[in-house]
Amino acid sequence: MLELRGLHARYGNTKVLNGIDLDVAQGQITVVLGANGAGKTTTLRSICQMVAQTTGSITFNGQRIDGQSTENIARAGVGHVPDGRGTFMGLTTEENLRLGTYARPSRAGVEEDLERIYQYFPRLKERLHQQAGTLSGGEQQMLAIGRALMGKPRLLLLDEPSFGLAPLVVRDIFSIMQRINQEERVAILLVEQNAQLALELADYAFLLETGSIVLSGTAAEMRSNDAVRRAYLGD
Repeated sequence: MLELRGLHARYGNTKVLNGIDLDVAQGQITVVLGANGAGKTTTLRSICQMVAQTTGSITFNGQRIDGQSTENIARAGVGHVPDGRGTFMGLTTEENLRLGTYARPSRAGVEEDLERIYQYFPRLKERLHQQAGTLSGGEQQMLAIGRALMGKPRLLLLDEPSFGLAPLVVRDIFSIMQRINQEERVAILLVEQNAQLALELADYAFLLETGSIVLSGTAAEMRSNDAVRRAYLGD
């Protein structure tokens, strides 16, 4: 579904990605592991063309999307849940969710899709008219995922969804993401520092270190790799 080939990215004079190759298969969950500063967030931002200085090719569903606008990439079926969640704090839960439809070519089915989001995240329905800025961190993360799903993506990019959340909340959110993947066949590219939990969820994984892919394999292969176990799983 997604192919990155020779992707380089930089911010000014600082080079962040060094020609990485990465694939996401149709309907699968793929995780990018790595320490802070490895280039994980930049990878997701580059896919959405939110980094001005990138070279290399990005292909989604057989079509090159590098060089296109972020809005057109969203229209093509790529949803992005950024780090920090990107919640519009002064708007209500419902208003945030409806903003997720901005790139849809048609407004048909919006009400049905809202109900579908509430089935995944019942707490959002309970807080329908509540300002997003008053939600808990976990509820804001659910809202960010729900808003991205309102765009009806075929690929969902998730940047550190566990950050700052209690372990029980994280487990709940990861369980819901697994349901979304299985029930809706939405492929997921997940950036996550909680390697143990991410590898439980994922089908395939890439390890990114200082802007380069240094290892890749199935989640089971990565869990059994001694170097990964020592550095990222605490074994």
